[in-house]
Amino acid sequence: MTTTPDTSQMTRAQRAELPLSTEVAQALAEQHGVCIRPLAMRRIDTTTGRVEIVPVPCGSTREDQCPPCAEKARRLRMAQCREGWHLDAEPVTERAAPSDEHTTLLAARADLLAAYTECKINGDTEACEHIAASVAELDTELRAAGVQGRLTPLDPLPKPVKRSTRRRQDAPNLPRRPVERRTVGRVFAGRYRPSTFLTLTLDSYGRVDSDGAAVDPDRYDYRRAARDAIHFPALLDRFWQNTRRCVGWDVQYFGTIEPQKRGAPHFHAAIRGAIPRAELRTIAAATYHQVWWPAHDQLRYTDERLPVWDTRAKAFTDPDTGHPLPTWEQACEELTEPAHVVRFGAQVHVKGILGAPRKLAATSAT
Repeated sequence: MTTTPDTSQMTRAQRAELPLSTEVAQALAEQHGVCIRPLAMRRIDTTTGRVEIVPVPCGSTREDQCPPCAEKARRLRMAQCREGWHLDAEPVTERAAPSDEHTTLLAARADLLAAYTECKINGDTEACEHIAASVAELDTELRAAGVQGRLTPLDPLPKPVKRSTRRRQDAPNLPRRPVERRTVGRVFAGRYRPSTFLTLTLDSYGRVDSDGAAVDPDRYDYRRAARDAIHFPALLDRFWQNTRRCVGWDVQYFGTIEPQKRGAPHFHAAIRGAIPRAELRTIAAATYHQVWWPAHDQLRYTDERLPVWDTRAKAFTDPDTGHPLPTWEQACEELTEPAHVVRFGAQVHVKGILGAPRKLAATSAT
């Protein structure tokens, strides 16, 4: 039999040890597999005008952010892998034809977009706010109706700064083949369709011991290690772009990132289809990601000397000269070389995966 504690007889320290209601609700949500940080979305019934607040799962794939959603995503990937990994024919996906509801909503949005542009030219701020709210509701209805793709924003985004697409001189060139619309790998000996297991990691930043700690902390490149870890996802994205262009077919994979003992991210991927080991190593060596950020390797302002906000200029100014400091966009426009370049390390582990021999449909039919 449990007894209810009398909080009036407790000290402040004892009350601080009691669980919070939010912690109890989170534990209950995790117990029943419900999202612990749902997003509140507004749903409007176009017939009755009734407005409802509907909680939508966050959909995070990280267990430290939302364990139920991460577990749901993990099981979904397992089901996708089990159902589609051994397919020997390309799945055919036919998009549904636009309905009258889709065209009506999109036409209304186009009219509001034209009205928003006119109000913005006339300087009618209040009307612009009302139109923006209406467009946001239409966007929600379009997504709920199943419309995919990018919708034209009310305020056009600034044109990105064009960077040179010429490859770096210190990176080897890669062959570029036309990418075929297929995801199924090659068949060997009329019956085998092998896969590939790939492991990629970052470069060394100095010697480490068996626990992953730096042997010589003064010579270990902590700054480069931190920058590489931050931009590692962009490097992986570039790797898969190069892989598809090099091998000439739409490579599909299941992958995961885990930290090594030294803290550097470590990537494992199971790839559908067989890719030669030498080709994957060449692609990894030729892949890099350039970070076009302003220089951030020197500390210019400290706690004793901070920038000053100028209300008239609406910008931070230098405490000594009083000159406005450049914005992020202005600083990026003046760049002539990247602030950092991320590359893979020399260790690239490739292993072929061969399942049980299985005859193809065409072979068994003959």
